[in-house]
Amino acid sequence: MEKIRVLVWNEYIHEKESEDIKKIYPDGIHGAIAEGLGKFDSFEVKTATLDMSECGLDEESLNNTDVLIWWSHLRHAEIPDEIAERVRKRVLDGMGFLVLHSSHLCKPFVKLMGTCCRSKWRENDEKERIWIIEPAHPIARNLPEYIELANEETYGERFEIPTPDELVFVSWFSGGEVFRSGCCWKRGLGKIFYFRPGHEAYPTYYRDDIRQILANAAYWARPSEGPAPTLGNVKVPYENIKTVDHSNEYHP
Repeated sequence: MEKIRVLVWNEYIHEKESEDIKKIYPDGIHGAIAEGLGKFDSFEVKTATLDMSECGLDEESLNNTDVLIWWSHLRHAEIPDEIAERVRKRVLDGMGFLVLHSSHLCKPFVKLMGTCCRSKWRENDEKERIWIIEPAHPIARNLPEYIELANEETYGERFEIPTPDELVFVSWFSGGEVFRSGCCWKRGLGKIFYFRPGHEAYPTYYRDDIRQILANAAYWARPSEGPAPTLGNVKVPYENIKTVDHSNEYHP
């Protein structure tokens, strides 16, 4: 079986600006995630960062990517709109998209969700317990009933996202908050997974259980190789298919 081509994208700012964070992730968060995925035989892993030409998200790179993993926090606005749109279209055409931690505010995810994607949050070193509420889901493979992180950034509802197609994980924090921390959607031909943990100040991405989740999610999100939509006998990119706008119709 051909390997799943994974591109791990990271804005790569915290690790260069903070010595404390650089000590945790000397090769960047993207490096730690890529190293973890490299332990599984299913993947061929590359990395890209914000400071690269076209942010490392040029047409050729994306066209050779089966699953894009995204971590960002400080520089969401610096992604050019045309690159965010390029990512959105690739997802609609079948590329998997894994969105990590504070990346819920990145432009491609917001475009795909159609909402503002905000949440409550605070940094206070509290405990997070991630409950696996769909143990039969492929992303829950080889996991225990719950995962406990001694220190993480706290997120809280309301998380302003569309209702997930599938909710795999729910987090509880020692401050009392709960959060939908493992959410799945389908958009066009692509699959999207949002996973909450991964604050830059904690070594979360070195944990075996977190790496297992990312590997499971990348495998789940890989292109399905199903039939592409057609108009007549002509295959067209999914996002170019025209739909009828019924928004002004009356419904009782």
